[in-house]
Amino acid sequence: MKAIFKRTSLLLMGALIGISTVQAQKSPQDMDRFIDALMRKMTVEEKIGQLNLPVTGDITTGQAKSSDVAAKIEKGLVGGLFNLKGVDRILEVQKLAVEKSRLGIPLLFGMDVIHGYETIFPIPLGLSCTWDMAAIEKSARIAAIEASADGISWTFSPMVDISRDPRWGRVSEGSGEDPFLGGAIAQAMVYGYQGANQQDQLRRNDEIMACVKHFALYGAGEAGRDYNTVDMSHQRMFNEYMLPYQAAVDAGVGSAMASFNEVDGIPATGNKWLMTDVLRKQWGFGGFVVTDYTGITEMTDHGMGDTQTVAALALNAGVDMDMVSDAFVGTLKKSLTEGKVTEEAINAACRRILEAKYKLGLFDNPYIATPQRVKYAEEHLKAAKEAVEQSVILLKNSNGTLPLTDNVRTIAVVGPMADAPYEQLGTWVFDGEKEHTVTPLKAIKEMYGDKVNVIFEPARSAERAYKIIVCCRQAVGDGSHGRSPAHYR
Repeated sequence: MKAIFKRTSLLLMGALIGISTVQAQKSPQDMDRFIDALMRKMTVEEKIGQLNLPVTGDITTGQAKSSDVAAKIEKGLVGGLFNLKGVDRILEVQKLAVEKSRLGIPLLFGMDVIHGYETIFPIPLGLSCTWDMAAIEKSARIAAIEASADGISWTFSPMVDISRDPRWGRVSEGSGEDPFLGGAIAQAMVYGYQGANQQDQLRRNDEIMACVKHFALYGAGEAGRDYNTVDMSHQRMFNEYMLPYQAAVDAGVGSAMASFNEVDGIPATGNKWLMTDVLRKQWGFGGFVVTDYTGITEMTDHGMGDTQTVAALALNAGVDMDMVSDAFVGTLKKSLTEGKVTEEAINAACRRILEAKYKLGLFDNPYIATPQRVKYAEEHLKAAKEAVEQSVILLKNSNGTLPLTDNVRTIAVVGPMADAPYEQLGTWVFDGEKEHTVTPLKAIKEMYGDKVNVIFEPARSAERAYKIIVCCRQAVGDGSHGRSPAHYR
């Protein structure tokens, strides 16, 4: 197995100088033969290890070997890591898996790349307001290029949950309340991340695997309360909520994330009807299912049993990868000996994870990062700006205040978010830099210069507010003043 990775030197050299490489075309039969041979060498513990997605811990460059997760990686007890940022750190940790573990199986590196990686686009709800599928697909394509250059091979996006209750806190991460629009956006995002040609997806080293979430009905919690129960008829479920998930599956999405809520009285993470009957049998999903953060152990709060019981419930329902709970790696071998799970179920889940890694080309080139690259490429920033311009919605324009006329003398900009460059980046930002944002206050000052008196009043201090009120005072002939708000994001 280790010999496999000797072939990666030329690919790695190409990656280091920023060249996008394309994998050689391989048939499904080639993949099956490769994985069959690999799994014959794997112990039960190593198979279960592929189902484990732990937190990274505090991994710093040059000290990965001493981190808590390093020992598990070297023992083959980790299938992937998430939200580890930095080319050097990712390469270092990947080397532990490839060069130190018995079989040298590479890791998946996932990250919440939601509305851009370093070049930040409007939040998903804002992007949906463009109604421009080409622009939305392009936003995901740019995010994939930038994230893959850092060694990220998997994103927890798109979030396609339909929500019709504005009290739900994650409405900003979705595409609104219309299932048809949500389905079109789900398809565009998957194509942007993975490639638009389904027969050719994930062959480029600058494409990453998408993850449709949260399956299912996460945005329909009662009273808009996060994690709350969902209780609805199947007719309403399929007519109003399910289409975006199915659209992502039809687009070839490589993975799906289970939601926290219960459906028909059973938590989605342990719901076989959802994960197997609908997702796999009815829709033909061929990827793998990952839980949300500690999704397995949180089923104990639903009264489904202890950690061993809910881990077996999740695996038997059709879940393949355990995010953070350590429930699979900690209990599945015991459940196997007690007859609570079968080796066939473990093998099926392990195979799906290995298939994802194979399709991503990680067995040929586990070191996909490209350290020498251009950050914030001009064409990427231009695309983000165009998306912003298309997404702006003018909610009110009393008395034709906008566009402003030449006789404006004073503009009052009111609100704490009028000059908050970091907050303006949006709701899901790990990697964007505030230096690349232009706030409304800055834009107005740049536009008018010394010609207009610009008054800024923060009004109150707040974080993550989403309304900026710009009050414009316009001089008119009789000396009176007209005042009208224009609302932004």
